[in-house]
Amino acid sequence: MTLLDAAHAAVSADPESETARLRFYERLADGELFLLLEREAEGGVLDPKVFDLDSGPVVLVFDREERLAEFSGGIAPYAALPGRVLAAMLKGQGIGLGVNLGVAPSEMLLPAEALDWLAGTLEGGPEEAEARPQRFLAPSVPQAVLAGLDAKLARAGGLAAAAVLCGVVYDGGRQGHVLAFLGAAEAAEAALARAVREALVFSGVEAGELDVVFLSPGDPAAEAMVRAGLRFDLTPPEEEKAEPAGPGLDPAKPPRLR
Repeated sequence: MTLLDAAHAAVSADPESETARLRFYERLADGELFLLLEREAEGGVLDPKVFDLDSGPVVLVFDREERLAEFSGGIAPYAALPGRVLAAMLKGQGIGLGVNLGVAPSEMLLPAEALDWLAGTLEGGPEEAEARPQRFLAPSVPQAVLAGLDAKLARAGGLAAAAVLCGVVYDGGRQGHVLAFLGAAEAAEAALARAVREALVFSGVEAGELDVVFLSPGDPAAEAMVRAGLRFDLTPPEEEKAEPAGPGLDPAKPPRLR
């Protein structure tokens, strides 16, 4: 069972659960999807195979290469790309998404409106602000937020040495929670802040707020947070042999739809 299968099963078990639905969309956005193409990509331009259904046109994706091959009955042209990239590409196109159709328990059809919503949700970014902490406390956040953070941080290995979650009281008496990344690469800060925002958004907690800071491990504030808070060690991923990036795999060069 894949992560997407598990997320889909949770929705099927409790269709009224907004949290389960949000988790499914989060898994779809975070995962690598294999998009069935009409023909091999050329020059970074993708020509997805479009199926005209009674409900409207759809393109097909699978969360495993083997599932795409099973659906196609053999070798077929495809592009591998993150779900978030695909949602952004299809936004406003009026095209739905068929996921794992006929080959997995997680098969489902997502209407174009669902993709527009997902793309719009992922577009938002964190806002910068300044505040001076007075003291740090043990964190007290909903389990859904902790689960979301744990999943996001598991994918952030190597971008920082660790992360620490604390309750905080700021000057002026405002209270809240703060997540500090320790030893983060400057180039990774924006991506890490967005990941935390998404963990909060997809947790389903209304009006949730979580501040994010970046500190060096030896910073006095970092040491105080480690003593009071919950630490997440971000284990670097194992090095893999570098291979040429296929269409959709280089975030700096997103593929174009024909």
